[in-house]
Amino acid sequence: MRTDDGRIPGNWEEAEVAVSDAYFPHSLRPLDAITTPRVTLRRVDLGPLRLARVGWGAEVSVESDHPGAYAVNIPLAGQIESVSEGREVVSRHGYASVFRPDTAAAITRWTASCEIVGIKLDRDYLHREMARVLGRPGLQLPPQVDLTTDAGKNWLSMLGAMVGNLESGDSPWTNPVVADQLSGAITSAFVLAVMRDADPGTVARPRIIKRVLDRLHADPSLAWTSADMAEVAGVSVRRLQEGFREYLGVCPREYLLDLRLERIHAALSEGDPAAVCVTDVALEWGITHTGRFAAAYRRKYGVAPSDTLRS
Repeated sequence: MRTDDGRIPGNWEEAEVAVSDAYFPHSLRPLDAITTPRVTLRRVDLGPLRLARVGWGAEVSVESDHPGAYAVNIPLAGQIESVSEGREVVSRHGYASVFRPDTAAAITRWTASCEIVGIKLDRDYLHREMARVLGRPGLQLPPQVDLTTDAGKNWLSMLGAMVGNLESGDSPWTNPVVADQLSGAITSAFVLAVMRDADPGTVARPRIIKRVLDRLHADPSLAWTSADMAEVAGVSVRRLQEGFREYLGVCPREYLLDLRLERIHAALSEGDPAAVCVTDVALEWGITHTGRFAAAYRRKYGVAPSDTLRS
């Protein structure tokens, strides 16, 4: 897993090669009479998911077959106009254009002011996650998704933290467990935000909830995603969330965090301050965001994790 250094290619040929390597192979045609591109380019890999921030600094057209993966192109500014499978789509801020794998598509006009956050999702991985999250196989993403809904805005907020790290060049996700959790969380939340729940069943029953709780308590350190828990329960993610809220008063992720905090608190209480590192203990129990972890720990125990270690 690596983050691109964000260098600016010196000509259009170099720009095409650089963006092809960072996102998808493509054919590029400048539509402006600009001889030197002003490209912005960042990328980070999270296993089956890749995030890229791309801007050309000029009006261009782009053609690609998107081999092996879906492309979800989210304009941060400006707009992209595209044609794929006979459908014309115009996406600006709040919407995203979706291109299917191994399918010819053309962005006929990518405006000069447009920068996108692009998400490259491995086809098999996304199909598997959609089936687990929604409870039904065989679904596909639509050619455009609306991210102006509450769920869409929440997902964009989650993605914003990733984009911030792309801009800074910081890459804290070299740990494969962390990468798996992040890719799973981003993908599950995206599917829930843009797809209708295909599971017509009722709220998950207490017996099903207990099945998930038993697995979580057995090993809370695993890189659990919402889809993983739903698969254990045999229901969709949304049904599992409803069941947890009805019977436990919290969502599955909140329950898991609380369980991890308990295990971390026990480890810190018994740990030797000279030999134990708070961050290492947190990572050992599946925590991937140490800043949020510290805040949650203080809310639960009234002290910082380091205070528990020293006490």
